[in-house]
Amino acid sequence: MSGEAAFIDALRRIATHPAARGLADDAAVLDIGGETLVLTHDAMVEGVHWLPGQDMADVAWKLVAVNLSDLAAKGAEPLGVLLGHMLGGDEARFLEGLADVLGEYGVPLLGGDTVAGGPPLALGLTALGRATFRPVPARSGARPGDEVWLAGTIGGAMTGFEALRDATGADSEAYRRPRPLLAEGRALAPRVTAMLDVSDGLLLDAARIAEASAVTVDLAPMNVPLAAPQDRRADALRWGDDYALLFTLPPGTPLPVPASRIGNVLPRGAEPLLLDGTAVPPERPLGYLHGR
Repeated sequence: MSGEAAFIDALRRIATHPAARGLADDAAVLDIGGETLVLTHDAMVEGVHWLPGQDMADVAWKLVAVNLSDLAAKGAEPLGVLLGHMLGGDEARFLEGLADVLGEYGVPLLGGDTVAGGPPLALGLTALGRATFRPVPARSGARPGDEVWLAGTIGGAMTGFEALRDATGADSEAYRRPRPLLAEGRALAPRVTAMLDVSDGLLLDAARIAEASAVTVDLAPMNVPLAAPQDRRADALRWGDDYALLFTLPPGTPLPVPASRIGNVLPRGAEPLLLDGTAVPPERPLGYLHGR
């Protein structure tokens, strides 16, 4: 066994509770009494998810934001977070950034755990939310005939990472401090047939909707809104870290938020993902997978 996909496939034999959704989603959905809780956990590692020497205030912001983005894709209202923190970085700056992001989104810190170790540093965060609409959106609801839409833009994190890495002085905020689309997710939840946040690359995440829904997704790459130069479009479609919301809707569904139509859902064919009706060339990966 090697790589992220193989490990998750093995975990599915253990994660049999209905709330786990077969590990085919970014969050667990747990019914308790009259409420539905949405739970998600993301980990970040120095040198993989942030640059060595990067401001730990930005790292704290991103750690919280990427988890809140998973809640956004479920239309959930955040209830709080639990922090798993490894000592060894600039703890004062981390605490400043943590207070900033939790204050920005009105989310309480409920607890967690602190350890020593590394290098590299590794951090984790669990976010808890309350569903605002049921059934809670999943990756698996897209149907042939649906349209594919994107709320947000693609490529800003890629160019922001490059600006920060190369110390060019260009804007790097999209990479350092992503902004989860929580209000947009809540507005979309009653209307979408499938939804996820773009964390590992638009092409890879579109393929995930296709696989979970047993359909084919046909994207029109030139319709995808970019926050990067046009000549970087192919790179931006695969880069990830943008945390836009990718979703499917029946034709004619009123849109409650600004979004761009970027494709269509087709009956399942030989390939889960097409670009302008053509299979994606296999020479390049669709997005980012750990351990590939």
